[in-house]
This record gives sequence, structure tokens and C-alpha cells, in this order.
Amino acid sequence: MTVEFRQIEIADTDAFRAAVDTVAHERKYIALTEAPPVEQVRAFVARNVERGYPQIVAIADGAVVGWCNVPPASRAVSAHVGDLFMGLVPDFRGKGFGERLLRRAIQAADVFGFRRIELGVFATNTAAASLYRKVGFVEEGTKQMAIFLDGIYHDEIVMARLKGSP
Repeated sequence: MTVEFRQIEIADTDAFRAAVDTVAHERKYIALTEAPPVEQVRAFVARNVERGYPQIVAIADGAVVGWCNVPPASRAVSAHVGDLFMGLVPDFRGKGFGERLLRRAIQAADVFGFRRIELGVFATNTAAASLYRKVGFVEEGTKQMAIFLDGIYHDEIVMARLKGSP
């Protein structure tokens, strides 16, 4: 199986949204229950492309099967910080594609100039937390009951990686 990893392009928008929707409907890996409206996703991708924000996609047979985007944090005083979000559709998990995607996004974030990358991961998503640790993220704390989904509270592990970490 051949998977290409590259910066997102405007033409990938609908396929990116479809991948997000697939993972969101699983209701256990990302803090969404469905993909945002198409207009919102188009604006998000256009902004990332226009400003050169790291947004790496994994492409297989013309479809987006994974993504890892690192837009800047929302506060001006945190312009050196990127917020990492990623996902991989089910058939591509457990095969090393997530690590390749993540490493590529970290590299792009470093080149972009981020000094710190941070993320939140469901405490129950031990595979993802392990992957993040493997590539240099460290746990900074746990936000208890941070996510409420389907009548269940979930803790969120807060992790970060500083530029120059392994």
C-alpha cells in the first residue's frame, strides 16, 4: 500500500473533510462528533494554505486517509506555539502511517518556526499518547472531565514538544 505525505492543497479540502468526518463519527479519538460544515473547512484549509501553516495529509489512492495540522495558537503572545490536531482513518492505523504523518508534520512545524507544539489527547487513547511520547512529546498534565461525549466524561492528557526535542 502506497501512501503519500504532503502539505495539503485546496483540491484536498473535500477529501480532508470526509476523513475528519469518518474519525469524528467513531466518537472516541477526536473532540468532534462530525466534521465541521464544508464552508468552515474550506476557510480553514484556505487559511492554512495561504499562510503556509503546516497541514500534512496522508493520501492513498487519491483519498485523504489521515491529516496532521499545526495551526498557530490563538493568542498573539503565543505565536511561537502550534496546536497539533491529527487523525487517521481506521484501515490505516497500526501500520506506521501515523508515525510517519506525525514526524512529517513536526518537521514542517519546526521549519515554519514554531518553538513549541502542544496537543490534547483522550486519556483512553493510549496508542496515540504512546506515539506522541515516542516522537518527543511530554505529558504536562491531565485535564479531568475535559470532554463530555455521549453522556461520559473523558479526561484529556495535555502534552507538548519543544523544538529540538527528539
